[in-house]
Amino acid sequence: MGGSIHYMHSPRSVIEQLRHWFPPVLGILLLGVSMWAIRQELRQHSPQEIWDSLQAIPPKWVGMAMLFTGLNYWALTGYDTLAIRYVGYALPYRKTALVAIISYAISNTVGLALLSGSALRYRFYSSWGLSSAKIAQIIAFCNLSFWLGLFTVGGVLFTLEPIAVPTLLKLPFSSVYPLGIVFLGMTLAYLGWSFLGFQSWQIGKWTLPHLPIQFSLAQIAITALDWLLATAVLYVLLPSTNSLSFAGFFGIYLLAQLAGLISNIPGGLGVFETVMLMLISPPLPAHELLGALLAYRGIYYLLPLTLALLLLGGYEIAQRYSVPRH
Repeated sequence: MGGSIHYMHSPRSVIEQLRHWFPPVLGILLLGVSMWAIRQELRQHSPQEIWDSLQAIPPKWVGMAMLFTGLNYWALTGYDTLAIRYVGYALPYRKTALVAIISYAISNTVGLALLSGSALRYRFYSSWGLSSAKIAQIIAFCNLSFWLGLFTVGGVLFTLEPIAVPTLLKLPFSSVYPLGIVFLGMTLAYLGWSFLGFQSWQIGKWTLPHLPIQFSLAQIAITALDWLLATAVLYVLLPSTNSLSFAGFFGIYLLAQLAGLISNIPGGLGVFETVMLMLISPPLPAHELLGALLAYRGIYYLLPLTLALLLLGGYEIAQRYSVPRH
């Protein structure tokens, strides 16, 4: 109006603008959400309480927990590295490792792993030239790997070391043995399909990709190592009065994590601790277990999250200043 000329943007130009602005906006948004998650984590306990609980744990075991955490995140890089091989795209390990560390550190704490982890993978892989179709395959592969490994490890542990199910979970059985049988059955069925099948399986809107048997076995190996190291982080932080075997504790840890995953609360915060307290205390006193759980939260969640935020922030800054100026 008033003699001014208005230009209509084509739908294609609008989409191009959105594609240009969406990745950096997404990166900033995830940074903000992650900072909020840190604040929520710390406000649950006073600084003095956290400090006293940490002081009660011998420094050598804190160091061991940090070592196992580092090894665990090294194992997590195997998901994306294997996925990149599956889609047939060549990327150096340092790039797939960067994506895996940032994605898992943030999604583990923020929650909504499918959304946050997928968004971060899209952010990185699209900037490195991968098509949307290949990125979708990578995301599906990583999520399938996680659940396949969980069913395998859970099936073995829940069958060999069946533990009582807390009433809090409201499951229709008193021990995890039936759950172990179901998990093992699903794993064996999947491996049989990988060995004998030749095409993907459509389940409603979801597509279950068919993988060669060697990829399926590699998925299980990586995820088993992932769960083993994650469990070791908390196990070494338990009080010296702990009489639980690692195998027995492994099953308890897995059930508590499964409850946290089902709750969809960021990091299973509160749900994980409640299940652990119900299954371990007694024999371990609750106040002693609290220190181990607080240290575990700090070492396994907050330290990697802090590192991921620094890596993500550094990447975003580097990307911004590497864009050619006109």
